Amino acid sequence: MERGTFQLMKSVNKSTILNKIRLSEPISRAEIAKETGITPPTVSGIVKELMAENLVEESILGESKGGRKPTMLLLKRSGHYVIGIDAGSNKIRGIASDLVGTILAETEIEIQPHISKEIFLESLKKVVRTIFMGIEEKDTILGIGVAMHGVVDIASGVSLYSSNSGLRDVPIKEELEKEFNVLVMVENNSRAMALGEYWFKDHDEAESFVTINIGRGVGSGIVDKGRLCYGAQDIAGEIGHMVIDFHGKVCSCGNKGCLETLITGDAIVQRAKEQIKEAPDGLTAEAIYTYATENKKEYLKVLEETGYLIGIGVVNLIHLLNPDKIVLGGGVMNSAEFLMPVIRQTIQKRALTEKARTNTKMEVSTLQEDATVLGAAALLLAELF
Repeated sequence: MERGTFQLMKSVNKSTILNKIRLSEPISRAEIAKETGITPPTVSGIVKELMAENLVEESILGESKGGRKPTMLLLKRSGHYVIGIDAGSNKIRGIASDLVGTILAETEIEIQPHISKEIFLESLKKVVRTIFMGIEEKDTILGIGVAMHGVVDIASGVSLYSSNSGLRDVPIKEELEKEFNVLVMVENNSRAMALGEYWFKDHDEAESFVTINIGRGVGSGIVDKGRLCYGAQDIAGEIGHMVIDFHGKVCSCGNKGCLETLITGDAIVQRAKEQIKEAPDGLTAEAIYTYATENKKEYLKVLEETGYLIGIGVVNLIHLLNPDKIVLGGGVMNSAEFLMPVIRQTIQKRALTEKARTNTKMEVSTLQEDATVLGAAALLLAELF
């Protein structure tokens, strides 16, 4: 779908009705009017437009309340598609999704560490081309969302800097829009993960919602009343660079003792090597988890220490933002069975008030590795809805 066409689909009432259908489907026209306060004739007219645009379809009849059975509405699964890209520091993954987050096609390629800007952009385009080729009607593609590791300028769609790959000033939006002629939105990967969790899982009851992404790096995304929070300079949520130990190790950002130096996969491996003399060469975070499942106490201790350190970061987050719910994701949380009990215990010991200790909901992501790439797709959906 051409970039200008996308904006024509939007209006305040249209977005309100479309979002109501998304959240409450199947739902009747009368229920939409009652719950949104939009007049029934306006609802009927807008629903007619949405159906003509292949965004909404009628479903089975609802229950009668004394008159004719109402026709129910839901999002059309095959009407439009969005492309989501998770551009990590070691691989780029792409998907095509429908409006409700069903992954219909996917591909991924590995990229080398410290890749050049030119090769990175060509790799990104290769993934998008592969997804594009699998969609016959190109005008049904609403756009491309890119979740990029590191610091991103949202307005320009430029990746400003990534400490993991060393990339700087990559014009992602400009390059992809030039080649594919669709709307492109670029977001930091941790914020995209937060949007994916909020959009496609049952977190609507949480007005203030935070995800923490713990893998090769550490970041977080903040959703307040359904919208991502950015801060004055677009760095809200950089929890990984919160200083925990003034005398700690030097972080990739240049500071000492950042949380990221203590709880990433690489940090866990390094701590295990320092503490366990017989640790094998080529030790990985996955192997540490395996050894812990075999009840090897020295490896279990490393994971418990990691849980404590994550817990300290979470307590600081609770004291700063006091969110309703926190969701933990990323590769490190594959060891959740050993980490979560200690994280919860740390919160119980250190959170400031009883309400903060007991009322802050916390869980591990069930979307797992799909959260970020679906969040990239949801960047377009959040604009539409």
